[in-house]
Amino acid sequence: MTRRLGQTDIEIAPLVFGGNVLGWTADEPTSFALLDAFVAEGFTAIDTADVYSRWAPGNDSESERIIGRWLKARGNRDRVHIFTKVGSDVGQGKKDLSAKWIEHAIEASLQRLQTDYIDLYQSHWPDPTVSQEETLAAYDRLIKAGKVRFIGASNYDAALLSEALTTSKEKGLPRYQTLQNEYNLHKRDAFEGEVQDLVLREGLGVISYYALAAGFLTGKYRTEADLKGARGESVRRYLNERGLRILAALDAVAERTGAAHSEIAVAWVIAQPGITAPISSATSLAQLASLIRGARLTLAREDIELLTDAGR
Repeated sequence: MTRRLGQTDIEIAPLVFGGNVLGWTADEPTSFALLDAFVAEGFTAIDTADVYSRWAPGNDSESERIIGRWLKARGNRDRVHIFTKVGSDVGQGKKDLSAKWIEHAIEASLQRLQTDYIDLYQSHWPDPTVSQEETLAAYDRLIKAGKVRFIGASNYDAALLSEALTTSKEKGLPRYQTLQNEYNLHKRDAFEGEVQDLVLREGLGVISYYALAAGFLTGKYRTEADLKGARGESVRRYLNERGLRILAALDAVAERTGAAHSEIAVAWVIAQPGITAPISSATSLAQLASLIRGARLTLAREDIELLTDAGR
C-alpha cells in the first residue's frame, strides 16, 4: 500500500532506504546488493545527502556517488525516487542554505548521482544566517529549470516550518512538501506536539529518521556491558529508565506477535498520524529483510497504545 508524499504526485511504500551507510559501513558491492533487494521488494524511495559520509576518513560524498553508479548500472532512474539534502558543512565551513551555495551544491549532487533531476531536495539543517525567502527562491529556480521536482525540510521546528510555509504562500514560492525529523519510540519531542499538529494541518509528508534509535530499539542493549563496541556510545543516551520501560513493552509485543523488536519499532512509527514513511538503513540483507517486514507489519491497537504509553 503506497502513501502520497505530502501534496506531491509521488507515491511511495512506507519505508525509505537510508543512504547514510552507503560507502561507509556498507561497501560498494554490499550497497548495490541492498539497493537491488530494496527495489525488488517494491520499494522506491532512497534518501541520501551530500554530506554522507564525509565523516569517515577518505570519504567524499560517497553515498551519492554509489547511488549514481548503481542507477547507471541498473538503468532504473525512472523507477526509483531519489531524495537528497543540501545545507550541511561539506567543506564550506558552515551550515549553508544561501542561494549561491544551493546553486553550487545541486550541480555537484546531480553529477555524483548521474541524473539530471532530484525528486525531493531537502534543506538538511536550518541556516539562521540566510532568509527563508532567499532559500525558497533558489529552490524555485531549480524547480523551473527541471533540476528538482519537490522540496522538503529537515530538522525544522514548528516555528521555522510555519515561517517557511507562510513565506511560500505570501511570496508565491514553492513550499516544503515534506519534513524529515528524528522520531522513534524513545525520541519523540522533535515531532509530537506542535510539529505534528502543523504537518497534519498543512498536509506535509513526514519521512522521519532514526526509527531504531541508533539500534537501541533492537533490544540488544540493556546493560552497560552491552554498550561495548562501535555503536555503544551512540546508544548510551537511550539506556535509562524510560528506555528500559520501552524495551519491556517491546518484549511483550514481540511475544504476542512473533515479530522482532526492530520490526515492531518501525511499525509503530508508520502507524503514527502524519508519518508517510520512516527512513531506516541496513548494512546486510538480513537487516533489510527485517526492516521490510516491519514496514508490512500492522500492530493491534492495544499494542500501539502499550508502546506509546511506555515511551511517554
